[in-house]
Amino acid sequence: MNDEVRKEIEQLRRQKTKALKARYLELFGEESRSSNHAHLFRRIAWRLQALEEGELSQRARDRAASLAVDVDLRLRAPRKFWSELAAEPRGPIRDPRLPSIGTTLERQYHGETISVKLLADGFEYDGKIYESLSSIASSVTGTRWNGFSFFGLNKKGAA
Repeated sequence: MNDEVRKEIEQLRRQKTKALKARYLELFGEESRSSNHAHLFRRIAWRLQALEEGELSQRARDRAASLAVDVDLRLRAPRKFWSELAAEPRGPIRDPRLPSIGTTLERQYHGETISVKLLADGFEYDGKIYESLSSIASSVTGTRWNGFSFFGLNKKGAA
């Protein structure tokens, strides 16, 4: 690479973004949509080198064009994808540590057996429906508890 071009590229590193945008306009004939200093520096440095040493050969340009023709480039997902995504039923995500629905969890606490039945939409304890095991554990003990720890379910499916 020519020493003059090398010096000019080194000077570009120290220039402010506003100056780089002005230089970009000079070299490319259009304003840059980017205000990223590193991006502007790289583009301008490439352009200076290309002007000094010559751009891509015609063979390289033809090869790039043939590759671009074969590429199915999408910038947005097809509408069908979004409609299928919206149509999928979304229920609550079930924690993998929980056993299957209908299972009864039991725990001894202060000489009393705590029995909780797992439902599709919550947990049943003492004739009431709860949203979480933690709320049952807190109700039983009178203090805050992690429901999985209280019922021994810290690992997947462990009971």
